[in-house]
Amino acid sequence: MTKTHDDDPIERFRVWMADAERTEPRDANAMTLATASADGVPSARMLLLKGFDERGFVFFTNLGSRKAQELRDNPRAALCFHWKSLNRQVRVEGTIEPVEDAEADAYFATRPRVSQLGAWASKQSQPLKGRFELEARVAKITARYPLGTVPRPPFWSGFRLIPRSVEFWEEGAFRLHMRFIYRRNDEGWSVEELYP
Repeated sequence: MTKTHDDDPIERFRVWMADAERTEPRDANAMTLATASADGVPSARMLLLKGFDERGFVFFTNLGSRKAQELRDNPRAALCFHWKSLNRQVRVEGTIEPVEDAEADAYFATRPRVSQLGAWASKQSQPLKGRFELEARVAKITARYPLGTVPRPPFWSGFRLIPRSVEFWEEGAFRLHMRFIYRRNDEGWSVEELYP
């Protein structure tokens, strides 16, 4: 049986993302990632979605970053996409798993060389004494890899958010917005409409 966007949130998300890629002036794949520490202190930041399919939503980061530490300590997270040009929002909640090394290697190889070198140079979320310190680290890494392939740093990889719920919101006249929430169950997905 062919899945449709009416019964599969990933298919609906695929349609909405395609719409956003046509209308958003920049970074249609920008999203807020919300995490919490082991003792429940929340934090949120913007980053870019780098892939999605029926398994979940994928993003990459320095494994020494605050978000990576929080995801290891409390492997639950939420994403929020907001497309102002479309008056739409998607919220995703679920559990976190690390991506396989092969997947991280494949994505890292597609990054611009300067971004690859920057990944090696950055001690993400750690104190920085000044811009010169960062520029010196970039110069040192550039000297280490002057030509050819830049390997993925062992401290840089990705995570996949496996969705348990996906909510679609679209602005309506007189604040009578459209809201549909999909929840994963043993048979697949259930969907219901919510009051705005």
